[in-house]
Amino acid sequence: MRHAVKGPSRSFDPRPGRPARPGADRGVWGNTKDITMATLTFLGLGVMGYPMAGHLAAMGHDVCVYNRTAAKAEAWAKEHGGRFAPTPAQAARGADIVFSCVGNDDDLRSVVLGENGALAGMASGAIYVDHTTVSPKVTRDLAAQAQAQGIGYVDAPVSGGQAGAENGALSVMCGGAQADFDRAAPIMEAYAKICRRLGEVGAGQVTKMCNQIAIAGLVQGLSEALLMAEKSGLDGEAVVEVISQGAAGSWQMANRHKTMLADAFEHGFAVDWMRKDLKICLEAGDEVGASLPVTALVDQFYKEVQLMGGGRWDTSALFKRLKALG
Repeated sequence: MRHAVKGPSRSFDPRPGRPARPGADRGVWGNTKDITMATLTFLGLGVMGYPMAGHLAAMGHDVCVYNRTAAKAEAWAKEHGGRFAPTPAQAARGADIVFSCVGNDDDLRSVVLGENGALAGMASGAIYVDHTTVSPKVTRDLAAQAQAQGIGYVDAPVSGGQAGAENGALSVMCGGAQADFDRAAPIMEAYAKICRRLGEVGAGQVTKMCNQIAIAGLVQGLSEALLMAEKSGLDGEAVVEVISQGAAGSWQMANRHKTMLADAFEHGFAVDWMRKDLKICLEAGDEVGASLPVTALVDQFYKEVQLMGGGRWDTSALFKRLKALG
């Protein structure tokens, strides 16, 4: 069953010159135009990809999924009424747009390249959209291979965590040709609070690095503020209630201070993944000549958290590290 699509007042053309599929024109809210239903593929059904793919299916698109653990793909298809395939190539066959959200550079290469990779199943005129946080280098390398086959490429890392993915409220930062972005953006709005193009291929990944750099410093600062309050005999929640209303306020403060004070660190992005991202930040910073001293320092603090056994704790565990120091 196709659903009414709540979306922007613009049409989505799956491929230039390709007619809309029969029955795809459904009414949307008010007098806005329809988004033509598309054939989509989603590769990677982790805590982010699973709900993101679900939002695409809920919009009425024909979605086929692939996951390294096949049982998860089968469960997704059963829950959302979509399809699943045993390889990325088979999942991508016939797709207007292929999306991915996997773990790291190597994981991305494995789902894109080779005889079972997505590019092997995609046709010229399709678009590959990658939501994984990876290095700009691998992004540009894969984009070049896609473009050699006549396939568009958009790097589109996201921020907002599992809650943002589940609630359809992610920040999507994109790099790629304007035409490719314009075709993919209306589809991505199924799970986006904001979806913006920052430049050519790789610009999305650089923007995501800026995001992670900012988070690292913010969480360390918040951790130190909470420690100062605690050591001074103040009520941490009361302190945050006051200072959050001024210049110190941030998303991290609003959403993490209570769990930090409760010594609960299983509510967000894992330290292991943050270190992966900060490694990318530091390497890219060296390449472009950007000095990132705070980022380098906080990266070492996260290394200490890992040594404490906290690799799977969320990034606010910097506070736990500080408390452990006495």
